[in-house]
Amino acid sequence: MGSPLQHLFNVRREEIWPVLLAANFFFCVLTALMVLRPARESLGMQGGIEAVRWLFIGTALITLSLNPLFGLLVSRLRRMQFISVTYLFFVCSLLTFYLIMLLSPQVIGVVTGQIFYVWFSVFNLFATMLFWALMADRFSLDQGKRFFGLIAVGGTCGAIFGPWLASMLASPLGTPALLLIASGFLLLALAAAWGISRIQPEQSAATVTATVAADERIGGSAWEGFNAVFRSSYLLGITGYVLILAVMATFIYFTKLQMVAGQNAGLDSRTTLFAQIDLITQIATLVMQVVVAGHLMKRVGVPVTLALLPLTALLGFVGLALVGSLAALIVFEASFRAVQRAIMRPGRETLFTVVRREDKYKAKAFIDTFVYRGGDVAGAQVEGLLGRLGMGLAAVASVAVPLALVWAVLALWLGRTQRRIAAQARAERIGNEEAGHIRTL
Repeated sequence: MGSPLQHLFNVRREEIWPVLLAANFFFCVLTALMVLRPARESLGMQGGIEAVRWLFIGTALITLSLNPLFGLLVSRLRRMQFISVTYLFFVCSLLTFYLIMLLSPQVIGVVTGQIFYVWFSVFNLFATMLFWALMADRFSLDQGKRFFGLIAVGGTCGAIFGPWLASMLASPLGTPALLLIASGFLLLALAAAWGISRIQPEQSAATVTATVAADERIGGSAWEGFNAVFRSSYLLGITGYVLILAVMATFIYFTKLQMVAGQNAGLDSRTTLFAQIDLITQIATLVMQVVVAGHLMKRVGVPVTLALLPLTALLGFVGLALVGSLAALIVFEASFRAVQRAIMRPGRETLFTVVRREDKYKAKAFIDTFVYRGGDVAGAQVEGLLGRLGMGLAAVASVAVPLALVWAVLALWLGRTQRRIAAQARAERIGNEEAGHIRTL
């Protein structure tokens, strides 16, 4: 008999420590990100909303240029080595920004703020991508269904703790000190990653699709992730899903910027409003994660889990077109983000549990960084074009609603394809085991 908490969260006794370490890993990553996010937003907005659209393009180009470099690291280094190199690179970058802000504060201006905005956006994607790649590598499909949602609770707690920590320490210690704090949490995250690799060393090798031993280099070319996406209809489907996700999220983001700018409020009032929206979103996410973590995917399956966010987007944009108020937008964004982080993200990450280890890192890196930022760019440009044509929320909804329908169909196809790939791999493994048993007789 397990404890009530084990039954509540659907975690077995031997899985408790790996899950706790994974949740702590995500907590530290999201704390580091959210400690820095207020600085990113305030610095990036110095040039105006149109400048932010160009920053999206710059971020996409930077992520594209970094993908072959990351692919080279994955090919040449063992798993924990390239994860360590990536996180330590971002730690060194934070320390460099810290020294610039401390020793030469006069150089901090619009351009410097925009550089930090792009850097943070790249950092955000690679830090979270590596976390989920390790989770897909370490845990099986069944485990992912049961407790990826629970592990995501750690990230939500970090997303709440980070802004609170920043608000408490920014004034007494100064903004540059926040970069040191973020560096410390990244190092703690790296320590948790090493802990997971030590206490659960055989899990990835036991996965039905593993092709190399856990301690071997993955090998392959630096561009293998890009090539793999276009060789596999399954990975191409994940690419389409992520692309539409980014477009939808960007539609909501710029609609929020436009509505808040329309309030004609001062800087402090805008900052307070953004903080309130973030707080509502994080609380809604946490409540949803605690209630459904470890149960929803197991009960309704991955296809329905993935389709819930497209349904939320469809209903939200229809409601926003009909009502068109800031209050309606706040409710929509809170619902969208809560479903995205509490339900869709854990479900989407299980899609990578049935692919080759090489694809878990290389193809996933390409999809979660460049493809996602490419969706950002597309969404920002379409929303901006509709705005320049004098078309309002109804025009945005007329694009978003049919796109949400396509998104939902793609979600159902991905979930069913994942189930088929897992079943085929399981049948092959059983066949190989039976053949080996016969040879030993």
